[in-house]
Amino acid sequence: MAFQDLLDQVGSLGRFQILQTAFFCICILIAYPHMLLENFTAAVPGHRCWVHILDNDTVSANGTEILSQETLLRISIPLDSNLRPEKCRRFIHPQWQFLDLNGTFPNMSEPDTEPCVDGWVYDRSSFSSTIVTEWDLVCESQSLISVAQSLFMVAQLLGGLIFGHISDSYRAPWKLQSVLENVFLCALKEGKGWSVLESAQWLIITNQLDEALKELRRAAHINGKKDTGETLTIEFVKSTMKQELDEGQTNVSLFDLLRPPKLRVRIFYLSFVRFAATIPFLGLMLNLQHFGSNIFLFQIIFGAVTFIVRCAVLLTMNHVGRRISQMVSSFLVGIPILVNIFLSQEMQTLRVALATLGIGATTAIFTTHTVHHNELVPTVLRSIAIGLNAMFSRLGATLAPLLMILTVYSPDLPWIIYGVSSILAGLVVLLLPETRNQPLPNTIQDVENNRRDSRKTKQEDISMKVTQF
Repeated sequence: MAFQDLLDQVGSLGRFQILQTAFFCICILIAYPHMLLENFTAAVPGHRCWVHILDNDTVSANGTEILSQETLLRISIPLDSNLRPEKCRRFIHPQWQFLDLNGTFPNMSEPDTEPCVDGWVYDRSSFSSTIVTEWDLVCESQSLISVAQSLFMVAQLLGGLIFGHISDSYRAPWKLQSVLENVFLCALKEGKGWSVLESAQWLIITNQLDEALKELRRAAHINGKKDTGETLTIEFVKSTMKQELDEGQTNVSLFDLLRPPKLRVRIFYLSFVRFAATIPFLGLMLNLQHFGSNIFLFQIIFGAVTFIVRCAVLLTMNHVGRRISQMVSSFLVGIPILVNIFLSQEMQTLRVALATLGIGATTAIFTTHTVHHNELVPTVLRSIAIGLNAMFSRLGATLAPLLMILTVYSPDLPWIIYGVSSILAGLVVLLLPETRNQPLPNTIQDVENNRRDSRKTKQEDISMKVTQF
C-alpha cells in the first residue's frame, strides 16, 4: 500500500496521533451530552389532575382538613389498572361513598370522570422544573416531547449539511472533520498506524501535494522524526503514490459515488445499516424512564458501558472480522429490546440489565461500522461517503423519537420497531464484503474491478523479489 510507506516515514503511532486523538476525545465529551440532555430537561415526573378539594388552600374553610391527603386523593382521582392514581383523569364530583371502610358498592354504576381541565400537580422531588412541568406536556400533549426531540435531531441534520459544505469550501475546518471521522481507521490495519493522517492521503489523491506535504512534515516533526520530515519532498510523494495520483485527478461528486454499480450497492447497504442501527440506539438513550425512575443511575451505567465497549471492540473486530462483529452486535441490540416487552415493570433489575446490554451492543455497531465503512469506500470519495452516511444516521435519529408517538395505538409498538430494525441491520451487513486485513481502496476502479486482492498480490510479489536478493 503506497500511502503506508509515507505513513511509516513520518511515524505510524507517535505523539502526533496520540495528541490529536486526545484532543478530539475532549471535543466529543463536550458535544455528545447535548444529544442526551432531554432525558433530564424533558423528564416526565409523576403527575395527577389538579382537584379543587385537594389542592386549593382555601378549601379548608369547608372542614375537609380533618381528612388526610390520601383520603382526599382516593375520593378525587380514580385508580388505573395497577391500582395507582390515574394521571390524566379525575372524578367529576368527589366520591364520598369511598370513605366507607367496606369499599364495596355492588349496585353502584361507575363514577363519571373527566380530563384534567384545571391542570396537573407534579412530583418535584427529583426534578424541580422541566419543559414538561412548564408547558404541561403530559397526557394528550405528551407526544410533543417526541416532536421536540425530533426537531433537535433535524437541527443536527441541517447543521451537518450546512457546515459540511462549509468544511469542504475552507481547508482548515475540513482538516479537523477529516481527522475526526477517520480516527480509528489505520490503527486497525495490523498495527500499521492511526488514520489521523487520512487528511494527508486525501490531499495527495486530489493532487493538493503542497498541503499534503505540510501535514506529513508536521506529523514527522511532532513524532520526533525531524530528519525524515526534511527528506519528504513533492518528488518523493509523487513517486511513492504515482498510480493513485494518475487515477485520482478527476473531480468527484455525489453522482460519482452513486454511478458505479458495485459502489452504489455498497453505499446503499452501508446507509441502511447506519440508519437502522441509529433508531434503536436513540430509542434506548432518549427513553431512560421506560426502565425505571432513577435515570441518573441509568445514565452513569450506560455511559460506563459505552466507554468500555468502544475500547474493547477495537480488539475483537480484528479477530472475528467487521461483518460478524456488526451482525452479532445487532442481534444483541434487537433481542434484548424485544424480550423487555414481555417483562413487567416490577422486574426493573432485569430490564435495566437487558437495556445496558443493548446500549453496549449499539456502541459496538457504530464503532465497527465506522471502520467497515471507511474500508469499503475509495479514498477519493471517502469524505463524500462519510457525509452521506452521517445524513442517514441523522435521519434515523430524527425518526427514533417520533416512533414513541405510536404508543397511543400500542405501548409496545415503538419497541418492536426498535428491535426489528436492529436485527435487519445485522442481516444486511452480511451482504457487504469483509475488509479485515485488506488494503484500503483508493479509487473507484479499485472497487469496481476488485483490485484490492490484485494489489495485495502485487505487493506480495514485490516482497518476494526483494527477498531473493
